[in-house]
Amino acid sequence: MLVLRVLNVVAPAYFLCISLVTFVLQLFLFIPSMFKDPSTTPLFSPALLHGALFLFLSANALGNYILVIQNSPEDLGKCLNSGGGAEVVADRPDGSRSPCSALPSTHFCRLCARVTQRHDHHCFFTGNCIGSRNMRNFIMFCLYTSLACLDSLVAGVAYISAVLSMSFANPLAFLTLLPHSISQFFSGALLSSEMFVILMLYLWLGIGLACAGFCSHQILLILRGQTRYQVRKGMVVRARPWRKNLQDVFGKRWLIGLLIPVLNVGSDYHRHKDK
Repeated sequence: MLVLRVLNVVAPAYFLCISLVTFVLQLFLFIPSMFKDPSTTPLFSPALLHGALFLFLSANALGNYILVIQNSPEDLGKCLNSGGGAEVVADRPDGSRSPCSALPSTHFCRLCARVTQRHDHHCFFTGNCIGSRNMRNFIMFCLYTSLACLDSLVAGVAYISAVLSMSFANPLAFLTLLPHSISQFFSGALLSSEMFVILMLYLWLGIGLACAGFCSHQILLILRGQTRYQVRKGMVVRARPWRKNLQDVFGKRWLIGLLIPVLNVGSDYHRHKDK
């Protein structure tokens, strides 16, 4: 448990550090290197379009990241079962149990010390539980983080190609870039700044693919009307139309949340809460 608590603090700091490094490299190294002559640069030049795209992806990733933390799942353990229905109990660290209304996938998280509705999993990179309130923002965070990393990967490859006069037409060139760069770095033929950018390329590739795979799997579970907690516990869920499952998470005005980071507007959860 101590290791998990430390990871719950270190992982968000690690994510923010990587985000800051990516932001600095893009704005002060990659994008300026695309300008051959700033005085003659047209309005819709590739450099300006790339800069605008990166800022759009970064703003959405960071905005949804903040909303995932800000829109934390409610602590249902504070609400005793006032109805006559069955109760859900969750083991607390001290051995006691927390009763609350019988809700699907209600689970007590030992790290957050709260009982969450439709608990999916605990995300260490946000230091928060993912439930019915912040699921859509979490998926958008993963999506835009993946796109921002892949965008940085492309810009970084273009920068390294220009600085080192390398060609990446052959796919194997990227796979052999790291060992070749390490040997050049220790022989003094490669600058430390260039070596750092090369290491970041592989980090962006790993984070981008991981977030893309995680986001795809999460959407597949939503289409089935399941959560990770239900799959892990082997719970049987009632079959529902996939459109209804998507609407419960993304709401009717899903296009707004796809373009700008907003709260989970129009979902069934918030309509029930307002009532």
